[in-house]
Amino acid sequence: QVQLVESGGGLVQAGGSLRLSCVVTGHAFSDAAMGWFRQAPGKEREFVAAISWSSSTTFYGDFLKDRFTISRDNAKNTVYLQRNSLKPEETAVYYCAERSSAVAASHGSAFDYWGQGTQVTVSS
Repeated sequence: QVQLVESGGGLVQAGGSLRLSCVVTGHAFSDAAMGWFRQAPGKEREFVAAISWSSSTTFYGDFLKDRFTISRDNAKNTVYLQRNSLKPEETAVYYCAERSSAVAASHGSAFDYWGQGTQVTVSS
């Protein structure tokens, strides 16, 4: 059974940094592309970043490329999301997702497995 477990969320002051982690079990992680999404209160889910199985390809949501960094460690079955200089409007639940393909994608429907999410609250 595939499980994705996010961690690293919490309360952060504006201007602070964030590093989320997502550990995957029950699946050949190194063969799978991974992604991060977020959903703010009252808003639709938004694509944040994705990475291919080999880390050779990464891409980001509109206006987000210079603000987030996605990376992965296949030896640890873990994908990361790094963000510096956080803003209050980035308060959201952040979700990790995995797809049964080595190729990265940006649409939520392309992903097959999802974590429960981790809450990130940025205070002003």
